Amino acid sequence: MKTHSRLFKLTPLAAVLAAGSTLATNGYYPHGYGMKAKGMGGVTTALTQDSMGGANNPASMAWVGSRLDIGADIFMPDRDAERTGAAIPPINGKVESDKKAFLVPEFGYTRSMGNNWALGLTVYGNGGMNTTYPQGNFQCPTPTGSFVPANMLCGSGELGVDLMQLVIAPTVAYKLNEQHSVGASLLLGYQRFKANGLQAFGAISSDPANLTNNGYDSSTGVGLRIGYLGRISDMVSIGASYASRLNMSKFDKYRGLFAEQGGFDIPSSYSLGVAIQATPTVMVALDVGRINYSDVPSVHLPSASASPLGAANGPGFGWADTDVFKIGVAWKMSDAWTLRAGYNRGDNPISPADVTFNIIAPGVMKDHYTLGFTWAASPNDEITGALMLAPRQSVTGTSYFDNFFGPGAGGSETIRMKQSLIGVAWGRKF
Repeated sequence: MKTHSRLFKLTPLAAVLAAGSTLATNGYYPHGYGMKAKGMGGVTTALTQDSMGGANNPASMAWVGSRLDIGADIFMPDRDAERTGAAIPPINGKVESDKKAFLVPEFGYTRSMGNNWALGLTVYGNGGMNTTYPQGNFQCPTPTGSFVPANMLCGSGELGVDLMQLVIAPTVAYKLNEQHSVGASLLLGYQRFKANGLQAFGAISSDPANLTNNGYDSSTGVGLRIGYLGRISDMVSIGASYASRLNMSKFDKYRGLFAEQGGFDIPSSYSLGVAIQATPTVMVALDVGRINYSDVPSVHLPSASASPLGAANGPGFGWADTDVFKIGVAWKMSDAWTLRAGYNRGDNPISPADVTFNIIAPGVMKDHYTLGFTWAASPNDEITGALMLAPRQSVTGTSYFDNFFGPGAGGSETIRMKQSLIGVAWGRKF
């Protein structure tokens, strides 16, 4: 029996986060968690700057004292898909995803318990499969040889999917001594999903009644994040963090779409980081990490699988594991102002062979450029802002529709996306 309703009530902000989560950037993970990180290329693993440790490095919470962080950003992805060169001209064309601005909140709280202990709570989200393509002017052939109005993937009505992943992370951290700390976060996961306009794929589904247009379904699961942070000297800190795979219950309404009869776990990930106090006012930090999409068959398996959709080895989105590189700099310009800048480079997980399936999930981004600031409005209150720009990326490949209409009949398809983000957060020290 599903327990998402009880889990989702663990914090009032959870419902808000669920409504706001949307398309992300390193695959379907954000380029960073926390507004300070978002303005610094996403770097966090060796830093102790806010209460978002449950999403980054739980060990960092041992050093930040008692504080509250609440913020939100407006995330603006621009997505489109195009088919050209098809032997069946009415299936050629271009379509853009409608909704292009989303509100994404963030929340963190930590409390110093004395004797080197700290407790905290972080609430964060992932997204990454959010598209709403109008039906457009496409027409697709029927078995009788006639043509009917259809969307780009030869289904009817609006085409798209919506995936939201929410994680509530109660955290404990402990200072081993004045140089080293460890921490752990219990990861309580909730996710929901819907798909529309995929009727044409009923022919290759193990359960066509549970493939598309069934509204939202939800699932829950549990995982663990562990972390270490070491202050090697007055100038250098290092950090490491690992999050296990969250084993999620299945999407029953979409067991004819996702491999393993509706399986869709949240993949494991890890990060290593170093922060260097280059001068009394300038900090430079670097993270390297990986998101293991190969943990999740429905995400990782290639779309060319011979098994039907929903089967144990059925077609997936073909996403490869993603290596992520982040670098950022913070300049404490005065007692009141800190300025930040950063760069984030993630692998594009989508290959040309899997373009058709990823029309509904075009997570092709690579480069992210960021700026940020913090203004200390008082000794206990601060305002942080962040800006992110990610230039357009695209992937082109042969259409999967060759399998339906014959070799060369489907032409080639291109998926594209660019992104921007602007956000602000309030931090309060207690």
